Formats: sequence, structure tokens, C-alpha cells
Amino acid sequence: MLNIGSPAPDFQLKNQNGEPVRLSDYRGRKVILFAFPKANTGGCNAQACGFRDEFPQFTTSNAVVLGVSADPVDALREWKNDKNLPYDL
Repeated sequence: MLNIGSPAPDFQLKNQNGEPVRLSDYRGRKVILFAFPKANTGGCNAQACGFRDEFPQFTTSNAVVLGVSADPVDALREWKNDKNLPYDL
């Protein structure tokens, strides 16, 4: 288990386009990582759209938003497009 304030270990996952995204790609930036159980469900929509609506504030603070779930790539791509999410899932 990580201690508060310690760096997260590097990981690599595929985004909504099937492209690899590595945590190490964002070294030197703040990373907001949110996990969700299933794309395009009520609670997940509220969470993802909340990050979307505040996205300009995050980018001006040198932060990146990343969403993580076990959903298939095509479901993530559809959800990202449907909800106009400006960050990788």
C-alpha cells in the first residue's frame, strides 16, 4: 500500500482509442485519477461530466485527468464522444 504523499508506481493501460497511456508520461504534472465501475451509468456520468465541466480549471493548474475502468475500449470511446469528455479514459 502507498503512503500519503509517496509517488504512485508507473502503470500502462490502453485508452479509449486503444493507445497506451503511461503514468510516467505525466511526470512533473498533477494527475487526477478517477476510477469508475461502468461507463455511461448515472453515477459515472455525474462524476465524469463533473470533471469535464471543471476541466479548464485543472489544465490551468498543470493537472491532467484520467479515468480508469474495466470497460472495453469501444465502450469508452463511445462514452467519451457522447459526453464530450476532454480527457483520456
